Amino acid sequence: MSTLTLKDGTEIFYKDQGQGPVLMFHHGWPLSSDDWDAQVIFFLQRGYRVISHDRRGHGRSSQNIYNHTIEQYASDAAELVDFLGLTDVIHIGHSTGGGEVIRYVNKYAKGRAKKAVLISAVPPVMVKSETNPDGVPIEVFDNIRDQTLNNRNQFYIDLTFPFYGYNREGANVKEGIQRNWWRQGMMGGIVAHYDGIKAFSETDFTEDLKAVDIPVLVLHGEDDQIVPIENSGIKSAKLLKNGKLITYPGFPHGMPTTEHETINKDLLEFFQS
Repeated sequence: MSTLTLKDGTEIFYKDQGQGPVLMFHHGWPLSSDDWDAQVIFFLQRGYRVISHDRRGHGRSSQNIYNHTIEQYASDAAELVDFLGLTDVIHIGHSTGGGEVIRYVNKYAKGRAKKAVLISAVPPVMVKSETNPDGVPIEVFDNIRDQTLNNRNQFYIDLTFPFYGYNREGANVKEGIQRNWWRQGMMGGIVAHYDGIKAFSETDFTEDLKAVDIPVLVLHGEDDQIVPIENSGIKSAKLLKNGKLITYPGFPHGMPTTEHETINKDLLEFFQS
């Protein structure tokens, strides 16, 4: 196992594979770097160096019970980038990982980031408020907290249905994908997952989006039941100085897995442009 001990003693598990232009993948809640398998092998086969890590408290990283905020996640990513001596990196984030990416690029990249991609990502801000009336009601996130705290084993199975659009009529439900999601989720720490709900739902990335001037690709499924496109991808693309938005009719939140052929093709085109 490759691990980095951060300044605060947290051990971060990471994978560093291949040679060539550098891609760094940031996973969503409550998963791990394994969620990027369909992208990792695709880009390794096309001559890229591919790096992915398990966020603190998730996957194989230490189950630190402290500092589960987007700010800390971005700082952790910066420590890994510094440790590996990376430059000209393209950062790709899914869901919560998209928030991590845009905060990292804005505050911590220091010129090392070349491009960024936000896939089904949580920015600008998920939760409904007076300033974000189109957001998701706080009661939804309170329920996720309650289920994570009291019913995590079953909840992590149930959540795969809307996550992958498996609750839609005619869906091709794949139990292996569901089990793999559950496996990744249950590897992580319950404290990290519980606290992470506030991080992904209440963090406001508006100023990060406005400040970033590198090219940013925004990919979002139009049938995303986890992070609704109208309050996320569409708004983010409008705030970016150099953003490009691609939307996909019928695609779910977990489209990097279920629709990886389409997503990988569009990622490759953006990387090569």
